[in-house]
Amino acid sequence: MKTKQVNRVALSGYFFLSGLCFATWASRIPTLKAYFNLNDAQLGSILLVMPFAALIGTVTSGWLISKFNNRDLLLVSFLFFSFALLGISLVKTSVLLIIVLALFSICMRVLNIAMNAQSITLQALYEKKIIGSFHGVWSLGGVLGVVFSTFMVRFNVTIQNHFLAIALITILATIIAYKYSLTKDKSTTGNKLIIGKPDPFIFYLGLLIFFAAICEGGMFDWSGIYFKEVVKEEVFTYGYLLFMIFMATSRFFLDKVLDKIGMPKLYIISGLLISTGTLTTILFPQFWTALIGFCLVGIGVSSIFPMTYILAGKSKKYSAGMAISIIGTYAIVGMFIGPPLIGYLSHAFGLKNAFFTLVVCGLMFIPISQLFFKTQKNNL
Repeated sequence: MKTKQVNRVALSGYFFLSGLCFATWASRIPTLKAYFNLNDAQLGSILLVMPFAALIGTVTSGWLISKFNNRDLLLVSFLFFSFALLGISLVKTSVLLIIVLALFSICMRVLNIAMNAQSITLQALYEKKIIGSFHGVWSLGGVLGVVFSTFMVRFNVTIQNHFLAIALITILATIIAYKYSLTKDKSTTGNKLIIGKPDPFIFYLGLLIFFAAICEGGMFDWSGIYFKEVVKEEVFTYGYLLFMIFMATSRFFLDKVLDKIGMPKLYIISGLLISTGTLTTILFPQFWTALIGFCLVGIGVSSIFPMTYILAGKSKKYSAGMAISIIGTYAIVGMFIGPPLIGYLSHAFGLKNAFFTLVVCGLMFIPISQLFFKTQKNNL
């Protein structure tokens, strides 16, 4: 097998592990909510620690990618990521939960930026588009994570044993992937943050990532709660599972879809699917209609992050890693506002009404994306 293909398989492994671990954590949020006896507002407050910590990870990663090869960052961040995941299941107080969630979030931000920066480097070695497939593998890891979680919930396996199994798998696979990862991919230019007038290129991409983070974060953190408390489904992972399956499947077709219809149209379609799917879930909160709604949302959100990262890699002002790190700050703000806001709105008006937040955010992709392509038509 050629070197670039080996590197692609190794990087795909990292994307898979990231999706697996994140879905493992997100799918057991209802378990933690019940264990710590939290209401929606209290859960929203605890979730605030993740965007705060991720902001630290974003700032740190911007410096790290200028000093180290991405493969080294991936090895270290994934090892700590695994330990933090296990720690989430072992803590007994809300204070300790906040601490391990902070570590989990910092590591997740560093590894995500390193993975996406390396994906753009690998893309340069291929004529056909491959970045969408990496995000598809991330979602596939998420799907298997939710499937495994569903069995754990169905058969009453403790969260400690559940998270221990995933952590051990991740540690072993990370060490193997490191051996075959792309080497010497540290960027030597465009790594310095330039303070001044906001760059329109980065600003519009940041807004797209901001609303994408609210939509994805809302689904990751609240879909299980929605199915448990609104749909009244005992096995609360069903909705999250279908959401992840349709997001994963769509991402594997993303590169071909982009060749057929292009990014401007796909942003519009994605926004409409997110809003329509969420509205279906709100208006018809029964089992099958809610599943259909979550599937539509999964298809809609599948393209936003990959497309925006591809565009970020075309920045003439920053290296790919630095551009992703900067727009990642917008994602942090979205995560800071979105999931906690849904928690507070849910506490005040009910979770079903709080989901209207996702309807509005889905529609925002349409005007923002069209403004971006209008202002950058001569630069892409």
